[in-house]
Amino acid sequence: MISPSDPIIWILALPEAGFRSQVIGLAEALHQPFVIKNVNLRKPWSLMPVRFCPLALMGLDNGSDALTPPWPDLVISCGRRTIPLALAIKSASGNKTLAVHIQDPKSATPLFDLVIPMIHDGAKGANVMQVDTALHRITEEKLGEAASYWTPSFSALQRPLVGVILGGSNRTYRFTKEIAEQLITLLDQLHRSTGAYVYIVASRRTDDEALHVFERFSKMASHIRFWKGEGENPYLGILAMSDALIVTEDSVSMISEALSTGKPVATFPLAGVSARHGLFIDNLMKRGAITRFDGTFPKPAPAQIPNATTLAAQAVWQLLASARA
Repeated sequence: MISPSDPIIWILALPEAGFRSQVIGLAEALHQPFVIKNVNLRKPWSLMPVRFCPLALMGLDNGSDALTPPWPDLVISCGRRTIPLALAIKSASGNKTLAVHIQDPKSATPLFDLVIPMIHDGAKGANVMQVDTALHRITEEKLGEAASYWTPSFSALQRPLVGVILGGSNRTYRFTKEIAEQLITLLDQLHRSTGAYVYIVASRRTDDEALHVFERFSKMASHIRFWKGEGENPYLGILAMSDALIVTEDSVSMISEALSTGKPVATFPLAGVSARHGLFIDNLMKRGAITRFDGTFPKPAPAQIPNATTLAAQAVWQLLASARA
């Protein structure tokens, strides 16, 4: 058997951060050099069915990197618009390129060598490996580095320390002023019952009206620190240094990254309903991986959810080894 120690790896990275973090996270977990191919499709290619998108490589927009030979041993894709590109590369290589897709490529599933969707997507097949959470770039090494870097800043904060990670409105959920006030009420209850110090970090998506509520609250309470986007982002420090984490439910990525720390995680719902997202939350709650924040200290999980990125990387290595045997 030839060892797959030196494969040529391309990742197809769309502009959206959620897609990029997953393909880069999986590539990093392989511990091999890889090439980031920044791509996007222009119309009409971006609107075509993923299985029937002719001459997809001609549909790259002007900001995309070139996709030309020599073709890679492995291409990793994530996001609908990368599906026809990955399959076009596989075809152009004479099917020598292994194609791995993160998330559910729907009707194109049989055309990939490996598909890595989350359980709530419901995708099935001999080439499908379901995972509980999104893939991500958080590792023990990165958390250790963050802990060392942020220790001077966090050392004066009282314990227990609870990190609160805020998302924001999207197509399904709304982060309203009322929701922000409800969360603040519960955080105040948490402090009064446990003495917990609360470190809140906003994201680029956090709504202005919610930001104003948290900023006003932090100025009135000595047990609150609030980062609203100015100066160095303490996100990794919060993941590394907190005793427990509270995450708004709008982001699969943020919840997945919080779970990778092995710390107690509670989630907080925003206004709105998403059936697909609800299945993600329900699965984690049934597994005991998360609880819903109710003003009490987040409870430790009875068993840690397996790291989806690590599992995916192991499956990719097995695929490479089999192909190059």
